[in-house]
Amino acid sequence: MKRVALLGATGSIGRQAIEIVEAHPELELCAAASGSTPLDDVDVPLKEVGGDLTALLERAQPDVVLNSVVGFAGVHATLWALERGVDLALANKESLVAAGELALAARERGRGRILPVDSEHSALFQCLEGREAEQVDTLVLTGSGGPFRGRGRAELEDVTPEQALAHPTWRMGPKITVDSATLANKGLEVIEAHFLFGVDYERIEVAIQPTSIVHGLVRFRDGAALAHLGYPDMRVPISYALTYPERAATPLAPLDLTSLTLEFSPPDTDTFPMLALARAAGQDGGSAPCVYNAANEVAVAAFLERRLAFLDIPEVVSDVLGRVSGAPARDVDELVEADHTARTLADERLPVA
Repeated sequence: MKRVALLGATGSIGRQAIEIVEAHPELELCAAASGSTPLDDVDVPLKEVGGDLTALLERAQPDVVLNSVVGFAGVHATLWALERGVDLALANKESLVAAGELALAARERGRGRILPVDSEHSALFQCLEGREAEQVDTLVLTGSGGPFRGRGRAELEDVTPEQALAHPTWRMGPKITVDSATLANKGLEVIEAHFLFGVDYERIEVAIQPTSIVHGLVRFRDGAALAHLGYPDMRVPISYALTYPERAATPLAPLDLTSLTLEFSPPDTDTFPMLALARAAGQDGGSAPCVYNAANEVAVAAFLERRLAFLDIPEVVSDVLGRVSGAPARDVDELVEADHTARTLADERLPVA
């Protein structure tokens, strides 16, 4: 029996994770947490709404933590699992982006294992498994391009939150869906891939694949490339992470190759500069990725509240990145301070209500 603690139980990932756990007798949900939504319909011994996630984990003592909390709020739970050698099924990419160096140090001390739940990183993880690092040439993260793929800046001036939330292939929470529309999500994934797989940013590429069938691709030094294909359904990477190293059955239909058309194109970083800003923040290192993430969270929240225009999201993030030092955080307290400073600067950059 594998005891699972589910953080972010009421979100899209959380609900699908509960479905996976209920379908597999070898999995047991021992704890669940949400930010503010009641957990009345979740049958679990330990519950926490809006409380201390690490205190919940201490009480639960799980075998695996599925961290699907949105944003920087997931950092402490990520570090808790890695420090204690507990398997971390990671859907909270922001915690690894913001706390990358601290997370790697925690993993080194505790020997915790990261099992990525993001579909792209799960795909790369599977393509890389059993391969030596020197065999790898480049990693390719794929993305649908979001709801505004193919549009120019002039066509995005009056974008509404409703339009940004109309993702063409995935059904996700509002924050990640807006990130997909700006390509910030792909930028966060580039930084996450750097820390997960130890690959330099120059060897991490992004390709737009509109149907979301190819989730990731690895090029090797001999010229070969391995790709992971599947329908866009998060139950696959969730199940893989929770049942690893097994590959448990899911209710998805087999992939019908005869119905597929696979097209790839480069991302439009002129129209969607959030991807380039993320890559630059990652290359700058230190706390710059944390600052990028914090400023983006503030800007996206303001856009969803109709206080900020869609095209102004990267303007806010770029401005904040240019106003901080990006010095490395030596511990969690310094990381929290960097996050707080970036949020304060982003708030100051927002239009006065």
